Amino acid sequence: MPELHAPTVRGRRLARELRQHREHAGLTPDQVVTRLGWSRSKISRIESGRTRPSVADVTAVLDLFGVTSPVRDALVQLARDVQKRGWWTTYADLWDGSYVGLEDEASRIRSYQVQFVPGLLQTPDYARAVISAGRPDRPAEVDRRVRARMARKSVLARSDAPTLTVVLDEGLLRRPLGGRDVMREQLYALVAASQGGSVTIRVLPTETDTLLGAEGPFVLLSFEESDPDVAYSEGMSGCVYMESQEQVSRCRVTFERLFETALSPEKSVALIETYAKE
Repeated sequence: MPELHAPTVRGRRLARELRQHREHAGLTPDQVVTRLGWSRSKISRIESGRTRPSVADVTAVLDLFGVTSPVRDALVQLARDVQKRGWWTTYADLWDGSYVGLEDEASRIRSYQVQFVPGLLQTPDYARAVISAGRPDRPAEVDRRVRARMARKSVLARSDAPTLTVVLDEGLLRRPLGGRDVMREQLYALVAASQGGSVTIRVLPTETDTLLGAEGPFVLLSFEESDPDVAYSEGMSGCVYMESQEQVSRCRVTFERLFETALSPEKSVALIETYAKE
Protein backbone atom coordinates (compact mmCIF):
# COMPACT_ATOMS: atom_id res chain seq x y z
CA MET A 1 0.00 0.00 0.00
CA PRO A 2 1.38 3.50 -0.84
CA GLU A 3 2.64 5.51 2.10
CA LEU A 4 0.00 7.68 3.70
CA HIS A 5 1.16 11.10 4.79
CA ALA A 6 -0.02 14.54 5.77
CA PRO A 7 0.05 16.67 2.61
CA THR A 8 2.41 19.60 2.19
CA VAL A 9 1.61 22.67 0.10
CA ARG A 10 3.13 21.07 -3.00
CA GLY A 11 1.18 17.87 -2.36
CA ARG A 12 -2.10 19.75 -1.98
CA ARG A 13 -1.38 21.72 -5.14
CA LEU A 14 -0.55 18.60 -7.16
CA ALA A 15 -3.68 16.81 -5.94
CA ARG A 16 -5.85 19.77 -6.86
CA GLU A 17 -4.29 20.12 -10.32
CA LEU A 18 -4.69 16.43 -11.14
CA ARG A 19 -8.33 16.45 -10.03
CA GLN A 20 -9.05 19.54 -12.13
CA HIS A 21 -7.42 18.03 -15.22
CA ARG A 22 -9.44 14.83 -14.79
CA GLU A 23 -12.65 16.83 -14.60
CA HIS A 24 -11.61 18.92 -17.62
CA ALA A 25 -11.05 15.68 -19.55
CA GLY A 26 -14.61 14.64 -18.68
CA LEU A 27 -13.55 11.49 -16.85
CA THR A 28 -14.92 10.09 -13.62
CA PRO A 29 -12.69 8.43 -11.00
CA ASP A 30 -14.22 5.06 -11.96
CA GLN A 31 -13.27 5.58 -15.60
CA VAL A 32 -9.70 6.36 -14.58
CA VAL A 33 -9.64 3.19 -12.47
CA THR A 34 -10.86 1.12 -15.42
CA ARG A 35 -8.43 2.55 -17.96
CA LEU A 36 -5.34 2.46 -15.77
CA GLY A 37 -6.14 -0.70 -13.86
CA TRP A 38 -5.82 1.06 -10.51
CA SER A 39 -7.89 0.53 -7.39
CA ARG A 40 -10.61 3.04 -6.54
CA SER A 41 -8.81 3.89 -3.30
CA LYS A 42 -5.58 4.77 -5.13
CA ILE A 43 -7.12 7.49 -7.26
CA SER A 44 -8.99 8.75 -4.18
CA ARG A 45 -5.77 9.00 -2.15
CA ILE A 46 -3.96 10.79 -4.97
CA GLU A 47 -6.71 13.35 -5.54
CA SER A 48 -7.11 14.03 -1.83
CA GLY A 49 -3.36 14.40 -1.31
CA ARG A 50 -3.26 11.54 1.18
CA THR A 51 -0.45 9.74 -0.64
CA ARG A 52 2.63 10.82 -2.56
CA PRO A 53 2.04 9.72 -6.17
CA SER A 54 5.11 8.49 -8.01
CA VAL A 55 6.32 10.35 -11.08
CA ALA A 56 5.25 7.32 -13.14
CA ASP A 57 1.70 7.52 -11.75
CA VAL A 58 1.49 11.24 -12.48
CA THR A 59 2.80 10.69 -16.00
CA ALA A 60 0.20 7.98 -16.57
CA VAL A 61 -2.76 10.11 -15.55
CA LEU A 62 -1.49 13.14 -17.49
CA ASP A 63 -1.24 10.99 -20.62
CA LEU A 64 -4.76 9.72 -20.01
CA PHE A 65 -6.09 13.25 -19.50
CA GLY A 66 -4.34 14.50 -22.63
CA VAL A 67 -2.31 17.15 -20.77
CA THR A 68 0.50 18.49 -22.95
CA SER A 69 3.59 20.58 -22.28
CA PRO A 70 4.44 23.03 -20.84
CA VAL A 71 1.71 22.25 -18.27
CA ARG A 72 2.61 18.56 -18.33
CA ASP A 73 6.31 19.27 -17.67
CA ALA A 74 5.43 21.59 -14.77
CA LEU A 75 3.22 18.96 -13.11
CA VAL A 76 5.82 16.22 -13.53
CA GLN A 77 8.39 18.49 -11.88
CA LEU A 78 5.91 19.24 -9.11
CA ALA A 79 5.53 15.49 -8.57
CA ARG A 80 9.32 15.20 -8.22
CA ASP A 81 9.35 18.09 -5.73
CA VAL A 82 6.63 16.43 -3.66
CA GLN A 83 8.94 13.43 -3.22
CA LYS A 84 11.74 15.55 -1.76
CA ARG A 85 12.42 15.11 1.92
CA GLY A 86 12.27 18.27 4.00
CA TRP A 87 14.71 19.02 6.82
CA TRP A 88 11.99 18.14 9.33
CA THR A 89 11.94 14.47 8.30
CA THR A 90 14.95 14.03 10.60
CA TYR A 91 12.45 14.63 13.41
CA ALA A 92 9.55 12.79 11.80
CA ASP A 93 8.79 10.93 15.03
CA LEU A 94 8.23 14.26 16.84
CA TRP A 95 5.95 16.11 14.45
CA ASP A 96 2.21 15.65 14.61
CA GLY A 97 0.73 16.04 11.15
CA SER A 98 1.97 18.30 8.39
CA TYR A 99 2.21 21.61 10.25
CA VAL A 100 5.97 22.03 9.96
CA GLY A 101 5.88 21.31 6.23
CA LEU A 102 3.11 23.85 5.74
CA GLU A 103 4.93 26.40 7.90
CA ASP A 104 8.11 25.91 5.87
CA GLU A 105 6.31 26.72 2.62
CA ALA A 106 4.16 29.59 3.89
CA SER A 107 4.71 33.11 2.62
CA ARG A 108 2.84 34.69 5.54
CA ILE A 109 2.33 33.45 9.09
CA ARG A 110 -0.12 35.07 11.51
CA SER A 111 -0.16 33.80 15.08
CA TYR A 112 -2.24 34.60 18.16
CA GLN A 113 -0.80 33.20 21.39
CA VAL A 114 -2.06 33.26 24.95
CA GLN A 115 0.11 30.89 27.00
CA PHE A 116 3.53 30.76 25.31
CA VAL A 117 5.80 32.69 22.99
CA PRO A 118 5.42 31.19 19.48
CA GLY A 119 7.88 28.40 18.70
CA LEU A 120 9.53 30.39 15.90
CA LEU A 121 10.53 33.08 18.41
CA GLN A 122 11.52 30.92 21.38
CA THR A 123 15.04 30.88 22.83
CA PRO A 124 16.58 27.46 23.56
CA ASP A 125 16.17 27.79 27.35
CA TYR A 126 12.58 29.02 27.09
CA ALA A 127 11.75 26.21 24.66
CA ARG A 128 13.27 23.73 27.10
CA ALA A 129 11.09 25.06 29.92
CA VAL A 130 7.94 24.81 27.79
CA ILE A 131 8.72 21.32 26.50
CA SER A 132 9.91 20.00 29.86
CA ALA A 133 6.61 20.94 31.49
CA GLY A 134 4.90 18.13 29.60
CA ARG A 135 7.79 15.65 29.70
CA PRO A 136 9.54 15.96 33.09
CA ASP A 137 10.63 12.30 33.12
CA ARG A 138 12.05 12.15 29.57
CA PRO A 139 15.14 14.41 29.41
CA ALA A 140 16.55 12.78 26.26
CA GLU A 141 13.32 13.43 24.38
CA VAL A 142 13.25 16.99 25.68
CA ASP A 143 16.77 17.61 24.31
CA ARG A 144 15.77 16.34 20.88
CA ARG A 145 12.58 18.37 20.81
CA VAL A 146 14.50 21.51 21.71
CA ARG A 147 16.93 20.88 18.83
CA ALA A 148 14.01 20.31 16.49
CA ARG A 149 12.33 23.54 17.59
CA MET A 150 15.54 25.51 17.05
CA ALA A 151 15.85 23.97 13.58
CA ARG A 152 12.36 25.26 12.79
CA LYS A 153 13.55 28.82 13.37
CA SER A 154 15.78 28.63 10.28
CA VAL A 155 12.72 29.50 8.18
CA LEU A 156 13.01 33.11 9.40
CA ALA A 157 16.67 33.33 8.37
CA ARG A 158 16.09 32.47 4.70
CA SER A 159 16.28 35.06 1.95
CA ASP A 160 12.65 34.22 1.13
CA ALA A 161 11.56 34.16 4.76
CA PRO A 162 7.82 34.46 5.37
CA THR A 163 6.45 37.50 7.13
CA LEU A 164 5.55 36.67 10.72
CA THR A 165 2.88 38.70 12.48
CA VAL A 166 2.24 37.83 16.11
CA VAL A 167 -0.34 39.01 18.63
CA LEU A 168 0.66 38.07 22.18
CA ASP A 169 -1.59 38.23 25.20
CA GLU A 170 0.08 40.42 27.81
CA GLY A 171 -0.35 37.70 30.41
CA LEU A 172 2.29 35.45 28.87
CA LEU A 173 4.88 38.23 29.25
CA ARG A 174 4.37 38.06 33.01
CA ARG A 175 4.72 34.28 33.23
CA PRO A 176 8.41 33.57 34.09
CA LEU A 177 8.69 30.14 32.50
CA GLY A 178 12.06 28.62 33.33
CA GLY A 179 12.77 31.32 35.90
CA ARG A 180 13.40 35.06 35.79
CA ASP A 181 16.71 34.86 33.89
CA VAL A 182 15.27 32.62 31.17
CA MET A 183 12.22 34.84 30.78
CA ARG A 184 14.32 38.01 30.66
CA GLU A 185 16.42 36.54 27.85
CA GLN A 186 13.25 35.50 26.01
CA LEU A 187 11.72 38.96 26.27
CA TYR A 188 14.84 40.63 24.91
CA ALA A 189 14.87 38.05 22.11
CA LEU A 190 11.34 39.21 21.19
CA VAL A 191 12.57 42.80 21.07
CA ALA A 192 15.46 41.79 18.80
CA ALA A 193 13.18 39.76 16.52
CA SER A 194 10.83 42.70 16.08
CA GLN A 195 13.70 44.73 14.66
CA GLY A 196 14.48 42.21 11.92
CA GLY A 197 12.03 43.53 9.33
CA SER A 198 9.97 40.40 8.64
CA VAL A 199 8.58 40.03 12.18
CA THR A 200 5.82 42.20 13.67
CA ILE A 201 4.81 41.79 17.30
CA ARG A 202 1.78 43.33 18.97
CA VAL A 203 0.68 42.86 22.57
CA LEU A 204 -2.97 42.58 23.55
CA PRO A 205 -3.27 44.40 26.90
CA THR A 206 -4.74 42.48 29.82
CA GLU A 207 -7.31 45.20 30.47
CA THR A 208 -8.71 44.99 26.94
CA ASP A 209 -12.47 44.73 27.20
CA THR A 210 -13.05 42.14 24.49
CA LEU A 211 -13.79 38.46 24.08
CA LEU A 212 -11.77 38.30 20.87
CA GLY A 213 -9.58 35.23 20.86
CA ALA A 214 -11.61 33.60 23.64
CA GLU A 215 -11.60 30.33 21.68
CA GLY A 216 -7.86 30.08 22.19
CA PRO A 217 -4.59 30.47 20.26
CA PHE A 218 -4.33 29.72 16.55
CA VAL A 219 -2.04 30.15 13.56
CA LEU A 220 -3.05 31.25 10.08
CA LEU A 221 -0.77 30.18 7.21
CA SER A 222 -0.92 31.84 3.78
CA PHE A 223 0.84 30.70 0.61
CA GLU A 224 1.89 31.92 -2.81
CA GLU A 225 0.31 30.86 -6.10
CA SER A 226 -3.25 31.23 -4.81
CA ASP A 227 -3.06 28.16 -2.56
CA PRO A 228 -5.82 28.43 0.06
CA ASP A 229 -4.99 29.53 3.60
CA VAL A 230 -4.83 26.98 6.41
CA ALA A 231 -5.69 27.71 10.05
CA TYR A 232 -4.14 25.58 12.77
CA SER A 233 -4.88 25.18 16.44
CA GLU A 234 -3.16 23.00 19.02
CA GLY A 235 -4.50 22.01 22.42
CA MET A 236 -5.01 19.17 24.87
CA SER A 237 -7.40 17.47 22.46
CA GLY A 238 -4.76 17.42 19.73
CA CYS A 239 -3.99 19.36 16.57
CA VAL A 240 -6.79 20.77 14.44
CA TYR A 241 -6.39 21.92 10.83
CA MET A 242 -9.10 24.22 9.54
CA GLU A 243 -9.24 24.43 5.77
CA SER A 244 -12.88 25.16 4.98
CA GLN A 245 -13.55 28.65 3.67
CA GLU A 246 -15.87 29.40 6.58
CA GLN A 247 -13.41 28.31 9.28
CA VAL A 248 -10.44 30.10 7.73
CA SER A 249 -12.48 33.25 7.16
CA ARG A 250 -13.53 33.30 10.81
CA CYS A 251 -9.92 32.96 11.94
CA ARG A 252 -8.82 35.67 9.53
CA VAL A 253 -11.45 38.13 10.77
CA THR A 254 -10.64 37.31 14.40
CA PHE A 255 -6.94 37.87 13.86
CA GLU A 256 -7.50 41.18 12.09
CA ARG A 257 -9.61 42.41 15.01
CA LEU A 258 -7.03 41.21 17.54
CA PHE A 259 -4.31 42.95 15.55
CA GLU A 260 -6.24 46.21 15.44
CA THR A 261 -7.12 46.04 19.15
CA ALA A 262 -3.57 45.29 20.30
CA LEU A 263 -0.95 47.93 21.04
CA SER A 264 1.06 49.33 18.16
CA PRO A 265 4.36 47.58 17.40
CA GLU A 266 6.29 50.45 19.00
CA LYS A 267 4.23 50.43 22.20
CA SER A 268 4.33 46.64 22.28
CA VAL A 269 8.12 46.54 22.13
CA ALA A 270 8.30 49.21 24.84
CA LEU A 271 6.03 47.12 27.07
CA ILE A 272 8.09 43.98 26.46
CA GLU A 273 11.24 45.88 27.37
CA THR A 274 9.58 47.10 30.57
CA TYR A 275 8.80 43.54 31.63
CA ALA A 276 12.34 42.46 30.74
CA LYS A 277 13.84 45.15 32.97
CA GLU A 278 11.51 44.24 35.80
